[in-house]
Amino acid sequence: MFRKVISLALLLSILYACATVPVTGRKQLSLVSSAEINQMAAQQYAEVIKTGPLSTDQQQTQLIKKVGVRIQKAVEQYMAEKGMSDQLAGFAWEFNLIKDDQTVNAWCMPGGKVAFYTAILPICKDEDGIAVVMGHEVAHAIANHGRERMSQGLLAEFGLSTIGAAMGQNPTATQQIFMQAVGMGTNVGMLKFSRSHESEADHMGLIFMAMAGYDPNTAPKFWERMATLSGGQQPPEFLSTHPSHETRIKDLEGWIPEAMQYYKK
Repeated sequence: MFRKVISLALLLSILYACATVPVTGRKQLSLVSSAEINQMAAQQYAEVIKTGPLSTDQQQTQLIKKVGVRIQKAVEQYMAEKGMSDQLAGFAWEFNLIKDDQTVNAWCMPGGKVAFYTAILPICKDEDGIAVVMGHEVAHAIANHGRERMSQGLLAEFGLSTIGAAMGQNPTATQQIFMQAVGMGTNVGMLKFSRSHESEADHMGLIFMAMAGYDPNTAPKFWERMATLSGGQQPPEFLSTHPSHETRIKDLEGWIPEAMQYYKK
């Protein structure tokens, strides 16, 4: 009986520790405050930017910042219209371009800390392509995917009743969980959540880029270019943290009519 009471108490605690994802309305686990994870993200971002190296190409750098600010304003407008501006408290937006012609990547840490790598720019092709990637990466932060994954990791590692104490007493483990949560580590047990997050970010990112004045029809074209780059050499979807290119393109095409309503405003 005692175990049943404890289990019920834990279940109720988890149910109350939920947040709602903008756009999709999905409920997510939230055991870590935005302030805590934003602080960790800011520290980690500063380390990445310090080691860089940052691109010295001012034209490319300014283009990244231009697109970033437009997406930022679209996000702020969307959240204001939905009465969710409080979820942006603590965001300190930054947009940087890292000089790396080998790593095809871009990411956005919690709190709006964005980094693009120069290797992804030829695939982006133009400003619209950059907006596709920017919208997607920013959507991860707006959807609090990092916080959700960290909550899942902490729950698995320490258990609900000891999370608060464990974070203070075991900072190394907490840091490792944070790194995995924001996509800077690997955890096979979380693959299914990551694929779900990628699809959710695709959907939200399409809305944000459309609100920023970028044509959402360019999103599937970007992923077609990514598919061409990979030459079809992609692991099966169930082994990957990302949806297959085919799944991604099909889903984006299905969301375009919704996004066009924002683009036409």
